[in-house]
Amino acid sequence: MSSRTLPLLFLNLGGEMLYILDQRLRAQSIPGEKARKVMNDIITTMFNKKFMEELFKPQELYSKKALRTVYDRLAHASIMRLNQASMDKLYDLMTMAFKYQVLLCPRPKDILLVTFNHLDAIKDFIHDSPGILNQVDETFRQLIETYGCLSAGEFQFIRQTLLVFFQDMHIRVSIFLKDKVQNSNGRFVLPISGPVPWGTEVPGLIRIFNHNGDEVKRTEFTTDGNYITPQREGSFDLYGDRVLKLGTNMYSVSRPVETHMSGSAKNLASHAKENITPNPLAKEELNFLARLLGGLEVKKPGGGETGFRLNLFTTDEEEEHAALTRPEELSYKVINIEATQEPGRQAELSRILGELEVAEPRPTSSGKGEDLLALMDGL
Repeated sequence: MSSRTLPLLFLNLGGEMLYILDQRLRAQSIPGEKARKVMNDIITTMFNKKFMEELFKPQELYSKKALRTVYDRLAHASIMRLNQASMDKLYDLMTMAFKYQVLLCPRPKDILLVTFNHLDAIKDFIHDSPGILNQVDETFRQLIETYGCLSAGEFQFIRQTLLVFFQDMHIRVSIFLKDKVQNSNGRFVLPISGPVPWGTEVPGLIRIFNHNGDEVKRTEFTTDGNYITPQREGSFDLYGDRVLKLGTNMYSVSRPVETHMSGSAKNLASHAKENITPNPLAKEELNFLARLLGGLEVKKPGGGETGFRLNLFTTDEEEEHAALTRPEELSYKVINIEATQEPGRQAELSRILGELEVAEPRPTSSGKGEDLLALMDGL
């Protein structure tokens, strides 16, 4: 697995999260000042300098539940709160959207253009906040410095790592189903027409060369697809036309978005329980969470601020029904990492999580020796 994948995964999923939250804030008619504060707070936290420094260090991807914990903290980095069912739906939409974009990238390198599209849109959300814009531009520069010199083979390795991460996720999304780019089993339909990757030719011609490398014959053949040559390559600079539309905001035109568990996803639920047996990577995953969460600075509502709940469903009844019908193994409620044998690390994580505490009542501690499972239960 590529050790350079995590920043791209985090930033693209974070971009999709912001698209969805922006759409729901507008749909629920949240006052403009409150909506702007939510978006600004989340983006400020997401692009925190210390957090980005940890994120860009070469490291392998960790479990979906570990990453989900980080996004849960991000979504609650302001005065907005999400119920468990809405948070599950938010994460489903984020992951399926980026999975679709990775599958459709003409070249592995174009994953970087998808990332730039997300960051361009994020900059539009905070166009009137110069300080936050500088944070995003700094991340842009880190991306260009880190990935600008990678070979096609290294980008292919990154793409493969992302697809392995997404391979068991088959959540049906109403937008994709209506556009007929997703089947009823949750798998995507890949097009056989459209622009070919930049630097390649439209299929339909076979060239035959002799032992000296001279072309001696050409044979044409017909294809089932309608291919076209792209006019130009997308810009990999800080500013410019990305050309590729993958990663732009598909919620800019308001329409309801629903998610449904596919049959194959339900069958996979029995295999989704993580760490039932002792996990040799548990310590490393715990270290990873401590480092990442330690870089986040989550703001609490001030004395004059009032929080509000955001619902990703049309009604509260739909949200309650989704919470009751979602398979327990896929709700991401806990991370089963036994930390009782690591008191020093446990104390460190407790300190970090204490600093990140959101203004919500938490269940009382079960006493001394509380393990990471209980800590993550309270997130």
